[in-house]
Amino acid sequence: MSSALTRKITFNDLRRVRDGGPKLAMLTCYDFTTAQLMQRAGVPALLVGDSAGNVLLGHPTTLPVSLAFMIEIAAAVRRGAPLALVAADMPFGSYHGSVSRGVRNVVRMVQRTGCDCVKLEVAEAHLDLVRELASAGVAVIAHLGLRPQAVGLVGGYRTQGRTARDAHEIVALSLQMQRAGAAVLLLEAVPAQVAKVVVDSTNIPVIGCGAGAYCHGYVFVTHDAVGLTPAQPRFVPKLGDLATPALAAFEEYVRQIGGGQYPGPEHDYEMLPGELAKFLHAGKRTTVLES
Repeated sequence: MSSALTRKITFNDLRRVRDGGPKLAMLTCYDFTTAQLMQRAGVPALLVGDSAGNVLLGHPTTLPVSLAFMIEIAAAVRRGAPLALVAADMPFGSYHGSVSRGVRNVVRMVQRTGCDCVKLEVAEAHLDLVRELASAGVAVIAHLGLRPQAVGLVGGYRTQGRTARDAHEIVALSLQMQRAGAAVLLLEAVPAQVAKVVVDSTNIPVIGCGAGAYCHGYVFVTHDAVGLTPAQPRFVPKLGDLATPALAAFEEYVRQIGGGQYPGPEHDYEMLPGELAKFLHAGKRTTVLES
């Protein structure tokens, strides 16, 4: 029986999760082809994450990723998975400096990609921006806990909320974001007990990324789960191994070239009947004239 999506996934589906429905599966996605496969597999929500800077572009952090790049890949994912709920990451620098600049860039993202919502790595300073976007009808996922765009400030990719003070700050900011109009909260790399308090204290859906089993949905970098990265965070499940068969396929191509098996006659295109003789005859005449 096919598990492919057959209808558009909307925020009503997320709200039903909050009300006790089946939990939501979300995966990162960065291209049209993979988006097609994920929709066929029935993945209801896709995050076009700025983690593309790591797994696609090879940067050590997400900071170099541009807004133009994120718009391009988010639009590709939207085309590949028109029925999935697509969330687009706003990259570093695109929503900082002023509320008006942030609104302008978010609107650009939504208009040019057709995404259903945007994700912002938020601090208290972003409350006015979230309010303005919510009043404009933009669905915002407020990303708290570990914020990769602030990796320099926090001193690396570290678990957040491990002290009582830090945990209280995460809960307090979650409530502030909810009051400001955030549609969803995303908690990254926080203890499960902290996530539970956030879930119990708020009334909007909470998606976990290394935040335990109390959240309403879960997301992680797909490349980590399918063996395409050298090391995986402890919270990422092993869903498969795409690296080994890909490596074998590439090695087989090199073997076929080296052994002369490729290309063979079956890979050639043929000229139309009778055209080969004309072509060769014309070639002979040209050679005679040139000599």
